[in-house]
Amino acid sequence: MKLNIEIDMTPEEARRVMGLPDLGPLQAVVLAEMEKRMHKALDAANPEAMVKAWMAPGLQGWDAFNRLFQEAARRNAGKDRGSDKGTSR
Repeated sequence: MKLNIEIDMTPEEARRVMGLPDLGPLQAVVLAEMEKRMHKALDAANPEAMVKAWMAPGLQGWDAFNRLFQEAARRNAGKDRGSDKGTSR
């Protein structure tokens, strides 16, 4: 048996029907804080401070990712060189 139900409602109405909280005010506060931090960093005219304000915890992750990627590239480069020595063409 196949049953199709179509309900025509806005996202706001669906949110209320499902009992989900209205996160609009929270999102407005978060965006205002981000904008305040961005303006503060721009006023300082320091690109490094601007990047740190936007991605403070993420920079360490990028460094770790970069080291991981470099190490993998080094290992693959070593394997390629070793595999060429044993083949005769």
